Amino acid sequence: MEILKALQNWYLSQCNDSWEHRYGVKIDTLDNPGWSLKVDLTGTDLENQPFSIMKYGVDKDSHPESDNWISCKVEENRFMGFGGPQKLEEIIQVFLTWASETRGQAI
Repeated sequence: MEILKALQNWYLSQCNDSWEHRYGVKIDTLDNPGWSLKVDLTGTDLENQPFSIMKYGVDKDSHPESDNWISCKVEENRFMGFGGPQKLEEIIQVFLTWASETRGQAI
């Protein structure tokens, strides 16, 4: 549960009576099956920060080869992470590690 607390803390640190009305964090399921995490970066310390695409277990056309896969990228000022049905925690950790490294502090 520590990973969820860390994500909650990151989200709360963005809330300023404005950001949370237009942006946010979305966790959803995929039908292949799997998870998605989408985090709006506009107005955060992460806006316009470089992120190296991180993926494994997917073929060149981004199709999962098994349930053991992850694909994370930043596109249109949004972190987008996708993964197999047991990969939600790892997807969140990828985001939080990047956020921590970018801010230069632990989250």
